[in-house]
Parts: sequence; structure tokens; C-alpha cells
Amino acid sequence: MVLIVIFLTLPVCLYFTRKQRDSRVSFTDFRQNFFQNHYYLHVLGYLVIAFWKGWIDSLNEPMKRITGHWTDLIYAIEGNASLWFQDLLKNEVLTDVLNFHYLFIYLFLIYVTTVYFAYANDRDMADKVTLNYLLIYCIAVPYYLFFNVEVTSSWIPGMEALLYHEPVYIDFYVTHDPLDNAVPSLHVAIPFGILLLGWLDGKERGISLREYRHYSYMLFVFANTLIFMISIIYLGIHWWIDIPLGLTVGTIGALFIHHIQPRLRGSHGGIAWPKEPLRLLAVPILIAGLLSAAMLATIEATTVDTSMRVGEGEMVYEIIQPFSEDESASTLITNFDESVIIQFVVIELENAPEIMADGKPDWDSLQNNSIIKLNPGESVLYPHVKSNTWHLIMVESLTGSMVEVGMVTDYGDTRMLEGWIASMPSLLITGFVLQRVWQQKASSLSLADTRPIPLEEEE
Repeated sequence: MVLIVIFLTLPVCLYFTRKQRDSRVSFTDFRQNFFQNHYYLHVLGYLVIAFWKGWIDSLNEPMKRITGHWTDLIYAIEGNASLWFQDLLKNEVLTDVLNFHYLFIYLFLIYVTTVYFAYANDRDMADKVTLNYLLIYCIAVPYYLFFNVEVTSSWIPGMEALLYHEPVYIDFYVTHDPLDNAVPSLHVAIPFGILLLGWLDGKERGISLREYRHYSYMLFVFANTLIFMISIIYLGIHWWIDIPLGLTVGTIGALFIHHIQPRLRGSHGGIAWPKEPLRLLAVPILIAGLLSAAMLATIEATTVDTSMRVGEGEMVYEIIQPFSEDESASTLITNFDESVIIQFVVIELENAPEIMADGKPDWDSLQNNSIIKLNPGESVLYPHVKSNTWHLIMVESLTGSMVEVGMVTDYGDTRMLEGWIASMPSLLITGFVLQRVWQQKASSLSLADTRPIPLEEEE
């Protein structure tokens, strides 16, 4: 896959710079341009986000035991709208195309966008789209940690997990995609952030979108954004509410990046501190405090035992992340139904592709003693004895219609303090953007205007 990404990069960059050949960075000047514009920091940024995401994902599962989830509320609002959409479009070829697009075109788009702007010799936009990936994920962190929402295929009876049951992708998504980080959708937020950054850049330059030299590339991003909106619903991953929330997160990130990047590059003389710094920071800190209180209040508000719903003949599963040898992990699995028997099995991730060759576990191939049946109303505490290994708990309903199943994993430490610290950058960025928008409106400045506002110019 890496080879495919590298192979596609040059054709994409050549095609979308075909009308701006004079601006292209030649291969002979690449090294000089790379260091002159400090693009090595962009590479470092992508490495940072990889470690950052790994840390956030490690917090998600331990915290979930305390924070619960909000899936029932979302389902009460949306109902079976996602299921209707999936049934309307369901097609094997479409499923294969959207699976590939969701996983790999998304990652390719993030990577190639930075390369494209660097190749087109647009340093500022190269900066902004790199920060777009880093900071939009950062903004989404508190929603993922404190407002968990299960994927639609784990909650809506009859909704198929068209992505998650694909054996070829199972290793990738299990290790990169917690199944309860459904709101908001970064597949919407990040490409929309790219679009908004391009619009803000053109508006500040006083040119229309069609006059913008990156117009054709923005159309390319726009088309892929629409496909992402379709795929996140169709594949049984996200809820409809994820689209407007993703647009909101993308807007917050783009506005922050658009205004902070010129200051990081010194375009306005560096970061312009006012005579009284607290006047600049007071509102963001206040908003961050209020959002922290709302976030922590969810701990008391989400006393939900049901983790997922299983329809007749369906299968759902939970991811068990690795833990160290000096730690422990155990999962309390409960059958909340009054008449239906369920069964579950715990398998190691490395064995999953073989066991799930047809998209579901081959129960007959599993040893009888590895399959545990739960009678109506019965619970079992399953201890995970093998550390440093990814596991899947697969659950199937044997009879009846819809079954509510509880799966709560105890990793020992809930790591709540780490979760709150990890959320603070998001809350401060949100506070900064709200303050900036208010100040620009009060000063009759355009949102695209990155010049210091009057408050920053006070002597």
C-alpha cells in the first residue's frame, strides 16, 4: 500500500499543477526548498500525530468504564435512518470501493495535500493543511474520550458492519479505530478543513474561488469529501449527526489555523502579545473551564450498562487493547435479554483474518471450550490473561430478535487525569476561535483577515 501511495503522489501533483508550471518546485531545488521552508517540521508533525493518536487511543478504553456512552440518545434522535440509507444503496461493488476509499484514500488525501502545496511552492498552505490534520484531531479528542458513541452497526439491529467485517482490513482498523469514537467524523472534518482553509486563503487575497490557483485541487478535495459523507453512513460506521459535527470541528480548526499560521511564520511580526496578556487569554481559559465542567459532568450523566445491540443471526464485537505484564484487564459481559441465549468467543487479532474469512466467525472451526454461552440475564467476568496482544470479543445472538449486551472492560486505572489533560488543547483552541470571531465582528473585520485586531494593537 505504501508503494501505491508513493506511485500516485507524482501523477496527482503533476496533474493539479498543470496550469501553474512556473510555480512548481523543480526536483533540483527540492532539497534547498525543503530546508529553507522548514518542511522537515511537517514530517515531524506527522510523526507526532502518530504518537499522539496512539496515546489517545490507549486512554479511550480505560476511561470508557467511567464515562459510558451516548449512543442511546443519538439513536433516539436518528432512529433507523442510517439503516435505510445502507439498504437503499447496498451493492457488493460499491462496498468494496467505499471500503478502500474510506481507509486508504483518506490517508492518501491527508498526505498528498501537503506534498501538493509544497510542490506548487505555496508554503503557507502547506503549513496550514499539515496543521489541519494535527489540530483537527486534537480538537476531536474530548468528544472521543468523554462523549463515546458506538458505531451504528453495533447499535442498530440489521445494520451491517460492511467495513469492520472485512478480513483484509481487520488488522488495520482494530489497531487504529476504537469502535466507539463515532462522533464527530474526522473523515468529514479534515477534508472540510482543507476546503475552508483554501477559501479563507483566497478570500484574504481578495480573489474569487474560481480565480484561486488551487481551484482544481479544491474540487478534487470537495468530491472526495462528498464520497466520505456517503461512505461513513453506508459502511455502518457513523451516524448522520457526525456530518454537521464534523463540519463544525473542521470549521473551528480551519479558523484557528488560518489565524495562527501567519504568526508562527512571523508574517505579522510573530505572535502579537498585547500589553495585558490576560485580556487575550481570559476568554479562552473561561470557555475551556466551562467545557471542562460539561465534559466531567458526563461521568455522572452516562450510567448506561448496554454497550451494543445484536440482532438475530448478527455478530458484534469489542476490541481489547494490549496491556503490560504488570497490569490486568477483565471484561464483564452481560446478556440483558429475558429470553435469548447469546454466545461469545475471545480471539487474538492475528487469528481473526482466518476465523473471519467470510466476514463472520466460523463458529464450527473454534474449539467448543473456547465458546461461552450466556443465558438470559446472565453475566460473566472474563479475565484476559495474555498481555501485549490485541484481542477481539465476538458476540452472536442465537435466537430471537434484538439482544442488548453489556461489555465493560476494567484495565485498572481509568486514567481520567490524562484524559482531561489531553482534552485541554481542544478546549483552549475552541475558546480562542470564539473570542477571535467575536472580536473580528466587533471590529468589522472579515473572518479571513489575519491582521492583528485592535485589542492586539493597544499600547
